[in-house]
Amino acid sequence: MKLSLSWIKDYVQIPEDMDLKKLAYDLTMSTVEVEDVEYLARRFDNVLVGVIEKIEPHPNADKLRVCKVDIGGGEIKDIVCGGINLKEGMRVAVSCPGAVVRWHGEGEPVVIKNSKLRGVESYGMICASDEIGLGELFPASQEAEILDLSAFEVPAGTSLADALDMNDVLLEIDNKSMTNRPDLWGHYGIAREIAALYDLPLKKIEPYTADVQSDFKVEINDPDRCTRYIGVEMSGVEVKPSPYQMQNRIWKAGMRPINALVDITNYVMLATGNPTHAFDADNITDHIVVRHAVEGEKLILLNDHELTLCADDLVITDSEGPVALAGVMGGAKDSILPKTRRVILEVANFESTGIRRTALRYDTRTEASSRYEKAVDPERCEQALALSMQYFQELYPELTVTGFCDKYVKKLERAQIDVSLAWLAKRLGKNLSNEVIQKKLELLGFDVEISGDNMHVTAPTWRSTGDISIKDDVMEEVARLYGYDNFEATSFTTTFEGAINQKDQDLLRRIKEYLAIRCGMQEVYTYPWMNDVFVNAVLQSTQGVLRLSTPPAPDLSYIRSSLLPNLCEAVVKNERYFNDFAIFEEAQVFFDRNYTAAYDETELLPEQKRHIGAAFASSVKDITELFREAKGVLEYMPRYTHMEGFEFRKEEKPVWADNVVWMNIFHGDEKIGDMGLVAKKVSMDCGIKNLSVMLFELDVTKLVPLKSRTNRFTHLAEYPETDYDISMLFDSDAAWADIYDAIMGQKKASALLKDAAFVDEYRGKQIPAGKKSVTIRLTIGSSEKTLTSQEIESAANQVMKKLGKKMGAELRTQ
Repeated sequence: MKLSLSWIKDYVQIPEDMDLKKLAYDLTMSTVEVEDVEYLARRFDNVLVGVIEKIEPHPNADKLRVCKVDIGGGEIKDIVCGGINLKEGMRVAVSCPGAVVRWHGEGEPVVIKNSKLRGVESYGMICASDEIGLGELFPASQEAEILDLSAFEVPAGTSLADALDMNDVLLEIDNKSMTNRPDLWGHYGIAREIAALYDLPLKKIEPYTADVQSDFKVEINDPDRCTRYIGVEMSGVEVKPSPYQMQNRIWKAGMRPINALVDITNYVMLATGNPTHAFDADNITDHIVVRHAVEGEKLILLNDHELTLCADDLVITDSEGPVALAGVMGGAKDSILPKTRRVILEVANFESTGIRRTALRYDTRTEASSRYEKAVDPERCEQALALSMQYFQELYPELTVTGFCDKYVKKLERAQIDVSLAWLAKRLGKNLSNEVIQKKLELLGFDVEISGDNMHVTAPTWRSTGDISIKDDVMEEVARLYGYDNFEATSFTTTFEGAINQKDQDLLRRIKEYLAIRCGMQEVYTYPWMNDVFVNAVLQSTQGVLRLSTPPAPDLSYIRSSLLPNLCEAVVKNERYFNDFAIFEEAQVFFDRNYTAAYDETELLPEQKRHIGAAFASSVKDITELFREAKGVLEYMPRYTHMEGFEFRKEEKPVWADNVVWMNIFHGDEKIGDMGLVAKKVSMDCGIKNLSVMLFELDVTKLVPLKSRTNRFTHLAEYPETDYDISMLFDSDAAWADIYDAIMGQKKASALLKDAAFVDEYRGKQIPAGKKSVTIRLTIGSSEKTLTSQEIESAANQVMKKLGKKMGAELRTQ
């Protein structure tokens, strides 16, 4: 949110010698995060107002003209320009050498220099509005139109910042830092905070009193969704430009001026934080009704989007049907037209959660909905009404109020909290006097009564919509206004009753370090919701998957029950940059208890687990190499992370996996995860174009860390061990796990055999059909002596005989 300091000064007189860096720092430390302080005039350095004295044709270009421009101080400069609306006596914006502009409002900024255009010397540049960043404040009616400043009666040579009232300071506030502070979503709310921070007087907005009698009425059918609705019917208005000062402030706040009737509503919203809306009264039949939409009812919005409404939507209607989506956007039927002469001003208060649901449902978040969904207090309607009527009456002296109705159907109750002063002192870590505490709270609008150790606090209305509700909130108010910098660091005493050994957490840390450091993988973090495209592609079913009632976007409707959909999305995002990478994520997953063994109808929360998942993606490695890489990472994980091992078996193919390249992961008899190659169709559905992708996912809660007492000391070999490679022919469907079990079974082929490892497999012309060659590395050694070559050969031969007997294997001879 952008705030104009000159606008804030309408409500609180900030000392002229105030250091703006200090103001930004104090606001950041006490209230909201000020991301930037911009001196607006600096955008227009070396840009001034010039007066065109004479216009001559360009000798070498039909579309260009040479303008003699008075730039002040008696200087007349020749400037070549192609503007179509140039005329003598016209005031224009002149960018002198050194100024920064964008050619035709596009591309990168460029620095203006003296130059020759078609052989004619040109000093600087006569600018169009969008070339100096003023396109929304002074929109051009046609292409190649120069900004006409003739309405600003300033002498030639006046800086553009002075001429256009741009000597202002803009404060850019991080919206996230005030999500729970709806009172700050306007200039008046920030002014109130500054007044409290520096103990300055705050200008009061005097209420508006209506003295009209009419049959104009408003009907509210759901007091919980619309607590207050003020309607003012007026005649004697017309569509015309608003005053430049109003347009200027709207533009500074990041919005676009439109016309006086619309600008008043936007200006009041930016001032008070309470949205307002103006209906064309001639387009409203009978009276205003605030009600729930009828299922399937249609509404065309101001942006021409046609909505099919549901019963949860709140709408503003007349006797013929909906005219606005309450708290979000007006409808096309009620829009302000060039011939509008009568209006109905809406100043209302809507329930926050319903507005948020509706805005998300139709992907239509507006300035109004962004404020309503923060829970604006209904008392603020009076401020918005007062300012609205002030500006209507100033801009339209002939205005007549023909109808007024204020329906306040559900009064806001001010939050009341009791706080122990002893508790407050302990939590603050500092003893503040009762007078200091009371003064700080009263500066913020709180009513305070102190009796003994108890302090009874009544929050102001603008802080009573959920922001202030418990004693800790009161403590925060005292601390932030007193100043966090004014609290000294103090030592504290704590008692440790025993060593804390969190083996599960230590294991999780070791796993992540193993994947990132030893395996060279990149850790990623994804949102807890899943994109529907990847849910349908990877999971292929939403059974047991929780649907979000208010998703952050229409296509992000499910919360994750698996890490794999989001990992596949991460693969798609990285494919354009890398052709070989490996990523992993450890995070929480959620399951609908109705579809799990842990279902308990008394338990309302979803079942939660922690999973770890990984994706190995490559277009330069073949599938075999990719499979071995992923399986190798898993096989060595127990050893390097000190946990109980797991096994690989084929029992149930994951729905996303290739028909051949997949395995289940077991701890004992319990399945704890899957690994496999992403099937071609799944890759296509995800949008993975050129990469082969191996995935695995493990249930972290099923991994068992080793206890220290299970560690056993083993002597290093005193005598050398020998690696001996053998290549044997097996049936093509023989699995390495079966081969290893045959070699290293309960009765080893030889007492000298220490271990066996897979080296490679081969299929080719030299290999008979239906067979494959597997190269195995045997580790042979003795704890008693150095073996002779004959003993090593004998041990290897015993392994080959055992493989021949158990698996029909033969020694490869070619």
